[in-house]
Amino acid sequence: MDASPTQPIDAPFSGPEPVDTQKRRKWRILRNILLGIVAVLVAIWLVLYITKGRFLKHPFERVVGSLTHRTLKVRGDFQLYFAPFRIKLNAENFTLSNPDWASRPNLFRADKLDTRIAPLSLIFGKRRLYWLDLVNGDVDLEWNKAHSANTWTFSEKKGGKPLEFPRIDVATVTGTSVRYLDPRMRIVADLNIADIRSVDATIGRAVGVTGRGRLRETPFTLTAQLLSPDATANRGQNKLVARARAAGNVIDVAGTLPSIADVENVPLAVTARGANLSTLLGIIDVAIPNTRKYKLRAQLIKQGDEYAFTRLRGVAGRTDLAGKLTITNGERIHLDSVLTTKSLDIIDAAPFIGFNPDIVETRGAVAAAAATGAAPQRLLPDGNLPVATMQIFDADLKWTIGMVKSRNLPIANVDLTLDLERGRLALSPLTFSMARGNVASDVIFNTRARPSAVSYDIRLAPTPLGRLLKGYGLTEAGTTGTVKGRIKLDGRGDSIHDSLASSRGRIAFVLPSGALSVRNVQLAELDIGTFAQRMFQGKLDEPVQINCGLIGFTVRGGVAAADPILIDTRKNVIVGRGGFSFRNEAVDLAFRADSKKFSLFAGQSPVGVEGMFAAPKLNVISKDLLARVGSGLGLALVATPVAGILAFVDVGDAKSTACGPVLSGATAAAQRTTKGQPRDDVGRGTTAKAEDGKTNSAEKKGQRKKFLGIF
Repeated sequence: MDASPTQPIDAPFSGPEPVDTQKRRKWRILRNILLGIVAVLVAIWLVLYITKGRFLKHPFERVVGSLTHRTLKVRGDFQLYFAPFRIKLNAENFTLSNPDWASRPNLFRADKLDTRIAPLSLIFGKRRLYWLDLVNGDVDLEWNKAHSANTWTFSEKKGGKPLEFPRIDVATVTGTSVRYLDPRMRIVADLNIADIRSVDATIGRAVGVTGRGRLRETPFTLTAQLLSPDATANRGQNKLVARARAAGNVIDVAGTLPSIADVENVPLAVTARGANLSTLLGIIDVAIPNTRKYKLRAQLIKQGDEYAFTRLRGVAGRTDLAGKLTITNGERIHLDSVLTTKSLDIIDAAPFIGFNPDIVETRGAVAAAAATGAAPQRLLPDGNLPVATMQIFDADLKWTIGMVKSRNLPIANVDLTLDLERGRLALSPLTFSMARGNVASDVIFNTRARPSAVSYDIRLAPTPLGRLLKGYGLTEAGTTGTVKGRIKLDGRGDSIHDSLASSRGRIAFVLPSGALSVRNVQLAELDIGTFAQRMFQGKLDEPVQINCGLIGFTVRGGVAAADPILIDTRKNVIVGRGGFSFRNEAVDLAFRADSKKFSLFAGQSPVGVEGMFAAPKLNVISKDLLARVGSGLGLALVATPVAGILAFVDVGDAKSTACGPVLSGATAAAQRTTKGQPRDDVGRGTTAKAEDGKTNSAEKKGQRKKFLGIF
């Protein structure tokens, strides 16, 4: 009675399906899908296995080319399939192109590339090759000029990743070569890899590399060995030793690399030896003075563009070196170094002024100067500064030297600071101790100006005169005087000779009160009477008191004129005339002593210093002395022998000197007597005639033109 009239009485009940039935249905669907996938994979594998995947050549070229942004070509046989669970790739006459900016068309080419690849390694972890057979492979590794990309980084973005190698279990590599090019370092190397045959990741012997190349303009050869090739095959640590030869230098490198091409932040032991260290740094266009035979060792760590050489030790000639050096290969090469030397041989320092140290040691300074282009019998080097090189690299150097081995000058405690920036070289400050005195100097070579603007400023603190002169064979006993002075010159030229030959400025050395040995002073004054008297009394070493003294020169156009030479002693006044020339290195000086007290047998004639810088000559037989001898002989003949003695008598009328202007280093025009009168015996600060109209020794007939001449 309650049933709907529209619903049949016998219709079945339509409630929800049981849960178990739903699970079984889903499982069947999933199983069918999995079976279908497996069937498809088996079908694909079967098709690939039967066909060896040769039909995939062109798709493979397109896909890999798109992923690497390169052009890939296989012009010979091609196979790509699972064998059975490893990807087999076989390609003959295989090429992979370089970016458009590279100098060669292909990054990689090979006559044959046959390998088995672990499939999952392409997705996870490090790449792994179970097998590699490479025949006549050719690899081209290049950086672009901006050093922002390289050929082995497959990305259109800037930046170049380090070169990485896959793990290789079994390998046979024959006829493989590698080319490396870095325009920033200006290096190109062509390397040949020795044949490699390994089984179960075991090569069993060192892998050799030989090659040659060019670093900037210098050719080099290279030999290297990978001492742990088994570790290399498994991407472990690689013990590498290499030797390069370039420009007469031998460089050895040894270290343990994380991979065969990864040297970033890896400590490497480096040794270098050769005949001249300047030829080694000259390879990278860095100019330093020549050295004698050298041998150095250091630890090298490369960090980006920086090459840091630490723990530097070695010798150059007979000079020891220690410290650190960092070379930065940026837009401009920059050297930053801190060096320490315990003992420097003075001959090893000869290159600092342009001399070849080997020539100095074997043939002398004159021959070394001649080797720089200087005229015969000249001392000043005439070799030009390496202006072009100085303008393409920068440098900072801090160098301390404990002692300088020298026969004549006791030099020690040298402290040198060098700064080279875009062609301006400053040795400032350069300080050292000499004979218990101190020398401070600032020397600047500015090659930005043409010709170079050169400035010399050398300052000598008070220094014991006796010890200073002892090195030159003069007596030290009884000499207590000191000397201080300054050389301030400015010139133009690309060599030391040219800069001094054009220089102007002042040279002045002041002698405060002190004592000098009579043996030295009296002979210099040619006061025969006093010398003989002291000799008979056994008092040749008795000191003579110096009140004050000044040896000054004014330099104009490379010619130095006495301005003044004036030494006032307790009994004498010594004056000097003449000068010398940086132009032709001629010396023409005359020294004359006048007594303040009566003296018998005083020569009272100029003692001349003539000749050249390289060979000065002392002339004690002057025309004045010959005239006095002639007068004495004449008086002896016409009168009596006693009258002849009168020609050698000094009545002692020399005017004492006011020491104020002397000690201040004033010029001749400012010199005064103790009574305040201008001195009339110290010239005008030129090489012209003396104020009294007499010709001094620098103006002898034929000598003035020679002295002022220019070579």
